[in-house]
Amino acid sequence: MSIITKVDIRLVNIEPEVLRTDASQTFVRQETVLATIETDDGLRGTGYSYTIGTGGSSVVSLLRDHLAGTLIGADARDVEALWTKMLYATRATAFGALTALAMAALDTALWDLRCLRAGEPLWRLAGGAHSRLPVYDTEGGWLQLSVEELVKNAEASKAAGMRGAKFKVGKPSAAEDTERLTAVREAVGADWQIMVDANQSMTGAEAIRRAHTYEPLDIAWFEEPLPAEDVAGHERLARSTTVPVAVGESIYSVGHFAEYLGRGAAGIVQVDVARVGGITPWLKVAHAAEAFNVKVAPHFLMEIHASLACAVPAGMYVEHIPQLGAITRSALRIEDGCVVPPETPGLGIEWDEDAIADLRVA
Repeated sequence: MSIITKVDIRLVNIEPEVLRTDASQTFVRQETVLATIETDDGLRGTGYSYTIGTGGSSVVSLLRDHLAGTLIGADARDVEALWTKMLYATRATAFGALTALAMAALDTALWDLRCLRAGEPLWRLAGGAHSRLPVYDTEGGWLQLSVEELVKNAEASKAAGMRGAKFKVGKPSAAEDTERLTAVREAVGADWQIMVDANQSMTGAEAIRRAHTYEPLDIAWFEEPLPAEDVAGHERLARSTTVPVAVGESIYSVGHFAEYLGRGAAGIVQVDVARVGGITPWLKVAHAAEAFNVKVAPHFLMEIHASLACAVPAGMYVEHIPQLGAITRSALRIEDGCVVPPETPGLGIEWDEDAIADLRVA
């Protein structure tokens, strides 16, 4: 047995390295929730979750007041049982963002323990489907940037070996979005991937109109064009365009993903391990996507998604967007435009405890 004896919850604020603005919000700060679980056999696993600017303290309160205590005395090896136990302990608030984010912090810590106990890296223990996957860049495509800056950043990403880059859309006119994307396409050539992301900012009719303007540019995918709850709108959009529709970063349950997949409303799944409630449900979504012949390109959290995307057959891309550099000593290994998942046992993240102490929110 491996009995849980202690659960420690911490909140750390990380400032973004560059200004990040999209069609619906500005990335104020990353409120990073860390959960460390200790067991009676001497193991110590750390997991994490996050919010963008608000809600971090609410996630911490949910963990401390309602979830962490449910794990004390339990066997840490029983990951599925513990995930279900946490779900039922918060049934009044599930499914939803705060509960999913809180459960993810604990579930990823339990998986860290599972991998440490087995002496295996996450990508292999969770499936071991790919030894590497291509990387695309997001940090140079924010909505506030000028056309000249977008082109310069795209050329830099291509020169660095990235396989593509994502650009935010949602300017007041479709013509402005198209002008920006056309300039990038002309600069990088036809053989380089361009993704676009609207961050849930459009109506169904407007998304259909803009998708048609993107088609001649050979866009890799059209991400979050509509509010995540509008499954029917995404279904209509998917049927109206040749551009794959990508969804997932704002979906918080396996069942919601099942609805999208069953209705043909998702051409690419971007399941976020924090927002879906942890590694346990993330793997369910990834395997469901495989069953529907849909690829998985996870949102954000590159330090853990590098391992998870490589674990599953449907893994397609890893998004390069720096997140944890301020509080870690490890870094992703990227070779020839591909990420190589960590081989160290556990999640493969080496936490910088001194930096965490300095940035910790009281």
